[in-house]
Amino acid sequence: MTRPEPVLAQGWCALSALHGRIEAHLERALQAEHELSVREFSVLDVLSAQHDGEGGHFRMNQLADAVVLSQSATTRLVSRLEDRGLLSRYLCPTDRRGIYTDVTEAGLALLDEARPTNDTALRQALDSAGQRAELAPLVAAVRATGARD
Repeated sequence: MTRPEPVLAQGWCALSALHGRIEAHLERALQAEHELSVREFSVLDVLSAQHDGEGGHFRMNQLADAVVLSQSATTRLVSRLEDRGLLSRYLCPTDRRGIYTDVTEAGLALLDEARPTNDTALRQALDSAGQRAELAPLVAAVRATGARD
């Protein structure tokens, strides 16, 4: 059996560590301030960008891909958010087999309240991670990517 290249494995470990640190920091902040998980925030954020034009709405499998969850986990998460009045589901008008999900007014309001918390926590997590030599290049890459948007 061949071992992966040490540099490649180290890079993957660093990326995984950065992701874990950021996600944990975001989770604590969003839960404390808004009773939202990182995944719930992500679903609300992705769905808030929907529009009425061609390809403007997500089917459940597209939403699952966008938030990097299994389809069954996404369905359960959407159900929980729907139970809280933050999302609503409806049949696709052109394909009755398709189900779309929209963010309700309450969901949009909560998302608007949570965005500054998410942004601040993300900056804090990146600042902290950037102090670690093995994570600093990845933090710089994340910041450079955000600067191009």
